[in-house]
Amino acid sequence: MPRKWESVVEAQIRQAQERGDFDDLPGKGKPIPGPREPDDEDWWIKSFVRREGLPTDALLPPSLRLRKEVERLPETVRGLPTETAVREAIADLNDRIRAWILVPTGPPVTVRPVDVDEVLHGWRAGRAPAPAEPTEQPTAAPESARRRSWRRSWRGLLDSRRSR
Repeated sequence: MPRKWESVVEAQIRQAQERGDFDDLPGKGKPIPGPREPDDEDWWIKSFVRREGLPTDALLPPSLRLRKEVERLPETVRGLPTETAVREAIADLNDRIRAWILVPTGPPVTVRPVDVDEVLHGWRAGRAPAPAEPTEQPTAAPESARRRSWRRSWRGLLDSRRSR
C-alpha cells in the first residue's frame, strides 16, 4: 500500500484532532456563514458592521450623510444644555456642509446650510421652563460677629501700617 504524503501542517492538524483540541470550539455544529447567501462583493463589510454594531451611516456618501444629519438636527440639539452648545453644533454642521458644497463628492443631493435662528426657535420651544428655585433671604449675622469682623479688618490695617 502506498504511503500517503502529509505535510507538517497537516500532521499538526491531525494530531490536534486526535487530542480533541477542536472539540469545544464556539460554533461547532453550526453552518459556516455565507455559502448559502447570494454573492455579494461587500459581504465582509456588512458582516463587520453587523458584528461590531456600528452605525450604517458611516458607509453612506458624504452628501447623504450630511442630509441625514440635517434631518436629525432637532433631535440632536434637544439634549444640549445651553444655547451656546446648540449654536456650536449648528456651526460645525454648517462648516461641513459648506466644505462639501465647495468639493462635492457622491451623488448630487441638495444640501444647504442650516438656519441657526430656526433651529434655536425649535430648541427653545421644546425645552420645559425650569422650575423656579426658592430664594432664601440671607440671614443677618449676629451683632457680635459683625463687631469681630470689623475689629479684625482694622487690626489688619493697623498692623500693615506699623510694619512700614
